Amino acid sequence: MFRYKVDKMGCGGCAKSVTRAVLGIEPNARVEVDLGAKLVTVSGAAGPADRIAQAIATAGYPAMPLLAAA
Repeated sequence: MFRYKVDKMGCGGCAKSVTRAVLGIEPNARVEVDLGAKLVTVSGAAGPADRIAQAIATAGYPAMPLLAAA
């Protein structure tokens, strides 16, 4: 599981764009977006975390990988 802080994400359209970006490189991943906390959680992805962060950033939303809880 990977978690990202995405500060520029503020609406449902942003969440859809971020989700599409992740699924574009990890089609079998599960993406959960918490707009209030500006967090994106990706599970079922092969990674690496930086690759997913880059895909989100390319969509226009700079993403900072966070340490995942055990």
